[in-house]
Amino acid sequence: MCNDYEQHVAWAEYCKMMQALELGMPTHQSELDLPQADDIKINDMAPVMRAAGNGIELVPMNFSFPPSGPRGGPVFNFRSEGRHFDKSNRCLIPASAFFEFTGKKYPKAKHRFTLNDAPFLAIAGIWREGKDGAPPAFTMLTTDPGPDIEPYHNRQIVILRPKDWTAWIDLTRPEAELLRALPEGSLHVETVREGSD
Repeated sequence: MCNDYEQHVAWAEYCKMMQALELGMPTHQSELDLPQADDIKINDMAPVMRAAGNGIELVPMNFSFPPSGPRGGPVFNFRSEGRHFDKSNRCLIPASAFFEFTGKKYPKAKHRFTLNDAPFLAIAGIWREGKDGAPPAFTMLTTDPGPDIEPYHNRQIVILRPKDWTAWIDLTRPEAELLRALPEGSLHVETVREGSD
């Protein structure tokens, strides 16, 4: 599952996309709210898009919910099928790309996925307030793999096209319409590291 993604969304591209979608942005936000990173991994802080008044704000959050029990690990991916998210804090995770890994031996092959028809992508997520002084945290929603991901993994994160961002944040359409794999050819993949045999 996706436990690593890249955030090289240019501030100008972000603003242009938000204007095109008619999504309001707080005037106090700047490129400092959208820091660049080659690899955002579990427990890293990263910018997340969430509802704020009549628009969308960027807020730094921890990538993964804390373990739910003494033996559990951090929750960085969350199965979406058959669930309702009307009472959840919904968010979008901006990314320039995400990574999947294949192989059984380290180092595994690393594959980089980008969205073909948009300058950057957004991953559907949910977030929670932190406890005991911890920052808020987010997790990525997953679904059955689409044809672009299936050769690499048996699950995938939910990638939302820009036209669906508001529908997810405001939940104006059923979850089943939004939280599903994109059609074949939607994602471009390149192998950025060959694995060991």
